[in-house]
Amino acid sequence: AKCVDIALSSCTDVAYTQMMYPNFLDQKSREVIEYSSEYLLISVIHNLLQGECNPDLRLLGCSVLAPQCEKDKVIKPCRHACENLKKNCLPAFDAIDMAWPYFLDCDRFFVGEEEGCFDPLAKLRGEVDVEEDSPSDLPATFIQFKHHSYSQMVSTLKKTASKCSHIATTYSIGRSFDGKDLFVIEFSTKPGHHELLKPEFKYIGNMHGNEVVGKELLIYLAQYLCSEYLLGNPRIQTLINNTRIHLLPSLNPDGYELAAEEGAGYNGWVIGRQTSQNLDLNRNFPDLTSEAYRRAGIRGARLDHIPIPQSYWWGKVAPETKAVMKWLRSIPFVLSASLHGGELVVTYPYDYSRHPMEEKMFSPTPDEKMFKMLAKAYADAHPVISDKSELRCGGNFVKRGGIINGAEWYSFTGGMADFNYLHTNCFEVTVEVGCEKFPLEEELFTIWHENRDALLNYMEMVHQGIKGIVSDKFGNPIKNARISVRGIQHDVTTAADGDYWRLLPPGTYMVSAQALGYSRVMKRVTLPNRTKRAGRVDFVLRPLEPWPNKLLRRSMEETHDPYDPLELFDPHTQHGQPEAGGGAEAGREKPWWWSYFSSLDLHKPLWLLKQ
Repeated sequence: AKCVDIALSSCTDVAYTQMMYPNFLDQKSREVIEYSSEYLLISVIHNLLQGECNPDLRLLGCSVLAPQCEKDKVIKPCRHACENLKKNCLPAFDAIDMAWPYFLDCDRFFVGEEEGCFDPLAKLRGEVDVEEDSPSDLPATFIQFKHHSYSQMVSTLKKTASKCSHIATTYSIGRSFDGKDLFVIEFSTKPGHHELLKPEFKYIGNMHGNEVVGKELLIYLAQYLCSEYLLGNPRIQTLINNTRIHLLPSLNPDGYELAAEEGAGYNGWVIGRQTSQNLDLNRNFPDLTSEAYRRAGIRGARLDHIPIPQSYWWGKVAPETKAVMKWLRSIPFVLSASLHGGELVVTYPYDYSRHPMEEKMFSPTPDEKMFKMLAKAYADAHPVISDKSELRCGGNFVKRGGIINGAEWYSFTGGMADFNYLHTNCFEVTVEVGCEKFPLEEELFTIWHENRDALLNYMEMVHQGIKGIVSDKFGNPIKNARISVRGIQHDVTTAADGDYWRLLPPGTYMVSAQALGYSRVMKRVTLPNRTKRAGRVDFVLRPLEPWPNKLLRRSMEETHDPYDPLELFDPHTQHGQPEAGGGAEAGREKPWWWSYFSSLDLHKPLWLLKQ
């Protein structure tokens, strides 16, 4: 037997080019494989599972049906890759009443690493196309100002985290629809852990795949933070020592690949903007702004931590969107910015107009003063945005100081910034970093230097306002206590350790803390001008029974919907939609998916039927 080129259409995107006949199922030719039930299954599994666990399952199946061949020897796939995927994806098979495929038996067709196996899913983690090493004569602080492919981005982030392993780590918040990890690099004195009273900050780039500048800026920023920390830069050391920073360079890697095929210099508004599902991620979040407007006229109603309506889940929700929502629930973010392209301006919530028929209508949040301060922190530190010339990119916003309320610019629903503000504690602005969506490589160095100080200045704003711990009289932290500011109809809540952060501009405030079963405590707080760190305001709450306000109790208990798919969603796969009328389905002789195999007369996959 000899190595031959792979000619199976469902396996042409594997990380190798040659296979061997017969395969592990003793199928001796291309024709035998293509007419088999095993091959048909990997061809349609994406549709059967509504995108969940794919392309992982298909690539795993190809490693058995089209085994990797090098120098006329077969290399078996790794058992750990099979076991991890089975653990994550078996619930998806159970959901459609399908048995785990016999040819993906992890003990039978897969081997351990000691036997020289290969990982068929390494390509999805960016571990196959290795970035070329920088010339050895370059200093360790050297940043290559170029466009990064997905694998180059992952490689650069991992190398950066390795160089600064005492303050950095990488992790994935989930998978794109096409199976690419949504990689984050984190900087903190205790990477991977939330530290008491240390605020959480995030930057997100490349939400629209064809708007690539934000992605590159965050890759450069990661390298800069690492290098400058090692060099002893006091500003960077202070920032990292007192802040937990998360950088997600590409939220839409699938769209980026489409845009990259057009090449740098392409500035169209369509190709690559959306995901592989043809979804605009910045229109895909729950519309909580409409609910906030409805509540605004109700006395005592809160305009914060609004639950996701059940009807939202019956629409088409991208796995990238769900991954972000799950991320927001797992970390108590305080401040964020999403980097876009196509203009040069900083916008802030609300992005959806108070009047649905008004496309350009000033629509402020209860935190209008704070949001303007945040937006100006970025704009004023950017030499071009702060330039007074109107004959330039972003010149239309000069009279506004380079910032604008989102809905006053143009109104849209389902935006990520509004969702951050209305569902979580996090304040988020949108930064349009330039009129060119996909600039030429030689422009990237200049763009970096225009944005570097603005990026740092905005991150430092996470220390504006007050922070503290809410506990009982014994010192036990109280989770989900509400921090209220008189005159601002928007609360924040405490994290698991009882700590909180409340962004506020300079001024004098009446701040109160309250929690279910405890008395309310109020304090007068004055924040001076030009302060660079949050004021410490702790609260000790005393038990109170019975609960005096049933409406308040209900509002504090019901922070999420009783039906909440996000709680069960695995961010590394795509959550399928619930099926209506499922009870009738169970009474049929064969599951609904059996019709996919009707063309197989003699070799129907009985092994997929649960006994």
